[in-house]
Amino acid sequence: MTTIQLTTKINAPIQIVFDTARDIDLHQKSTATSNEKAIAGVTTGVINEGETVTWRGKHFGFYLTHKTRITKMDFYDYFLDEMEEGNFKSFRHKHYFKEINGVTIMKDLLQYETPFGIFGKLFDVLLLKKHLTKFLLERNKILTETAEKESIIFY
Repeated sequence: MTTIQLTTKINAPIQIVFDTARDIDLHQKSTATSNEKAIAGVTTGVINEGETVTWRGKHFGFYLTHKTRITKMDFYDYFLDEMEEGNFKSFRHKHYFKEINGVTIMKDLLQYETPFGIFGKLFDVLLLKKHLTKFLLERNKILTETAEKESIIFY
């Protein structure tokens, strides 16, 4: 199993960051390079516990689909999305939020397994982990910019 951990500091209240992290439209904006689109389930707005979204995007030259469900949510501290259908053997993305002095600390803990035995592990080491890390960093950059702008408007 591969684990990617990221910590992002965002100058915005925890409620704004939490909702922004669940925003389907924002996710699509942040994944413009892979042309990722929500094609089933919740396809716009904010996703909630028990709901699914199916993504379709171009990665490594192929259009791939990935269906995920929000399986746990604790407002405004945590939510978990887990793959129900897709190209991974397993895929869990934990999102943690904590506010300290008006700054929200958002932590991503992404854990996944690749299929295809040694070939999948080799693909992961050579390309996939770096690709997913870059994917999350870009998502978090757009999320940060959006949440910080919203906090100026609302607060």
